[in-house]
Amino acid sequence: MVLILFLCVALYFAYRATTADERAQWVRYVRAAVREARQRRADGRSQEPFREALRARTPWTIVTPVLVALYAIVFSCLLVGSGSLSDPETLIRWGGNFGPRTTNGEWWRLVATTFVHAGALHLLVNIAGLFQLGLVLERLVGPAAFALTYVASGVCASLVSLALHPVTAGTGASAAIFGLYGLLLASFIWSIRHRSTVTIPLKTLKRLAPAAAVFIVYTFVTAGPDRPVYLTGLLAGLACGTVTTRAVAERKPRMRVLASSLAAFIAIAVAFATPLRGMADVKPEIEHVVAVEARTAGAYQTEVERFKDGRIDAEKLAQVIDRSIGPELRAARARLQTLKHVPHEQQPLVAAADEYLRLRDESWRLRSEALHKSNLPTLRKADKTERASLDAFQKITPIDVRGQP
Repeated sequence: MVLILFLCVALYFAYRATTADERAQWVRYVRAAVREARQRRADGRSQEPFREALRARTPWTIVTPVLVALYAIVFSCLLVGSGSLSDPETLIRWGGNFGPRTTNGEWWRLVATTFVHAGALHLLVNIAGLFQLGLVLERLVGPAAFALTYVASGVCASLVSLALHPVTAGTGASAAIFGLYGLLLASFIWSIRHRSTVTIPLKTLKRLAPAAAVFIVYTFVTAGPDRPVYLTGLLAGLACGTVTTRAVAERKPRMRVLASSLAAFIAIAVAFATPLRGMADVKPEIEHVVAVEARTAGAYQTEVERFKDGRIDAEKLAQVIDRSIGPELRAARARLQTLKHVPHEQQPLVAAADEYLRLRDESWRLRSEALHKSNLPTLRKADKTERASLDAFQKITPIDVRGQP
């Protein structure tokens, strides 16, 4: 009663404080709002048969909330855990797709990478792109077909990412979500051809459009060289939908169809993954080369100090090169040359390391010869070769072993 009285008094003072034109304008606003509310109510009623048909087909959505929850949980762990989101090593540690790790037995990363996001905006856009879509699409095709399409699209996109960018830490669910949009497109086409109560109304598509537009625009604007990866996800989802949702107007995909689709997907994934197996991990080899330089240069400098103090002669100094430094460099080079399946992005790095070891070994050989023979021209040649080797060495030390500056 008090609230009604307060509203009446407030309306009276509002009436007295406004002009006739202003009151007429407010009346128009109220009428427009009432008309819009009635239209929304009518639209909701017009979609009620569709909603009821979806609920009857799939009473509960399971996969969509689980996916969103996993995105949030993994991202929260990334935030509170050690390491920075900007550090690829952190993303790899939490399941990011990285060629030398994935192709050497850690194939689970092909799926795990879809739950790892490198930033809050990336995460929120993916959730926006998935959530509304998932609530409709999962009920339409069923949790099994929905999950199969998500995994198949994510794995196919991850494999393409490995082929194109083998030493970049791939993360994010964007390609897998694009696969779900491909599934939506296939389902919509099949349901249009055979109309039923689960044919998606235009009003529902309009409701999904804003979030889908944000997701698609953001993803492609920020995609850079990853656009083929997202296109792969979309095409994989479209292919899954074309096969599994032919009878979507009548029923959810049968388990027999889903099992056949799963078998075909596994065969395709294995065929594509086989050539990628055993990708070399260049990081420990480059670290070993850097360590060899530090160790050999330090050991020689120690002996030079002894030579200057007169504790050893030139012959003994040369023997340090012949018996210790030279063999260690040659062993490091032989180890480097055994690397197979080096990712194309790291091949220049390996070539620079090999060139450094070749020149460095040559410079030590010349220095040893100069010490044995007390030959000053040969010593100058050794110094020149050493400078060339250290120039090659600089090509590997300032560069991250993942091929990034």
